[in-house]
Amino acid sequence: MNVYRREFFVFDEKKPVPAIIRNYHQADFQDLIAIQQECFPPPFPSDLWWNIEQLTNHVTLFPEGALCIEVNGKVVGSMTGLLVQFDPKSPNHTWADVTDSGYIRNHDPNGNSLYVVDISVAPAYRKLGLGKWMMTAMYDVVIHLKLDRLIGGGRMPAYHLYQDKLTPEQYIQEISKGTIQDPVITFLLRCGRTPLKVIENYLEDEESCNYGTLMEWKNPFLVQKSISAK
Repeated sequence: MNVYRREFFVFDEKKPVPAIIRNYHQADFQDLIAIQQECFPPPFPSDLWWNIEQLTNHVTLFPEGALCIEVNGKVVGSMTGLLVQFDPKSPNHTWADVTDSGYIRNHDPNGNSLYVVDISVAPAYRKLGLGKWMMTAMYDVVIHLKLDRLIGGGRMPAYHLYQDKLTPEQYIQEISKGTIQDPVITFLLRCGRTPLKVIENYLEDEESCNYGTLMEWKNPFLVQKSISAK
């Protein structure tokens, strides 16, 4: 296992607050489950919250992709991934299929891409920018493992407000223009992710009307290598 640990400060308005991003372990499981319950209240399906078996698989099968963030010594967020063999020519899938419903038993040690299973930050701590810090940490993992990309489907939780006026593709276009804000997709854009494709029936999610937007971040070192080879 390649151990990850980054110590730094986040800012609560003007006040620096100590934070740590590290791999999560069994001792963190109850905290991680409680965070999920805070982050995804009904109508989000409760059976999609983490359980002990899933978390055990995360730290056993791909511990490098099991990250959490502490603020003042308290675990307040997590991000989880697995490795997959991704083919941009065949992008359609469901969250359940690609992540083994969060159990990641299909983790491919020889995969070319890191797929984001989940990212969660306790609501009381979201003003600190922790999600973006965790995303950056997972980019570090992509670079360290020499993978092609980080990829994952983003929920579209504000789409139900626009479904009578816009197709999902039009909705993503308007978000990319800045005329509409979406809590998840806009956040992912701020983190450097770019939309690839809207996927129907990606996840059972009433607010997103079951759609998800596949978004990627390409390893900049491999991109530059590819350009230089031309």
